[in-house]
Amino acid sequence: MSLSIDPALGQADILAIKRMIPHRYPFLLIDRVVNIDKGRSAVGIKMVTVNEPHFEGHFPIRPVMPGVMIVEAMAQTAAVLVVETLDLVGSEALVYFMSIEGAKFRQPVTPGDRLELHIAILRGRGKVWKFTGAAKVDGVLAAEAEFTAMIIPPDDKRLKD
Repeated sequence: MSLSIDPALGQADILAIKRMIPHRYPFLLIDRVVNIDKGRSAVGIKMVTVNEPHFEGHFPIRPVMPGVMIVEAMAQTAAVLVVETLDLVGSEALVYFMSIEGAKFRQPVTPGDRLELHIAILRGRGKVWKFTGAAKVDGVLAAEAEFTAMIIPPDDKRLKD
């Protein structure tokens, strides 16, 4: 089952993503974000390749993407959604995990998979936001979680020395 991309909704390629979130290789875990419906939802896309450093040790005989990396990819997609929603592109705002709840891993994600990270905002007020995420490969649920994050604008005093 292929993801249907809605041209009426926002999209972010890798260059736009790098303007929205501070993550860089090897920890930038999304390649594209599509169907950005500001204040509601977005879908991140991760092309899983055997060249990623975690596969060297997880596991050499049968590479499997670590579950925590899948949840992190969900969070990066959520961060792009929040930055786009709040019009903070290029602001150097940071988004930090506060909690992860109900994480479940249903099937392995392996090199060659196209991982889709379906994110929806459950609550978004002020600096604290709550999301639900579902990671899918070929339309089949691979992982799911709810998570809470805090957005810190660059002028926030907590970021200063």
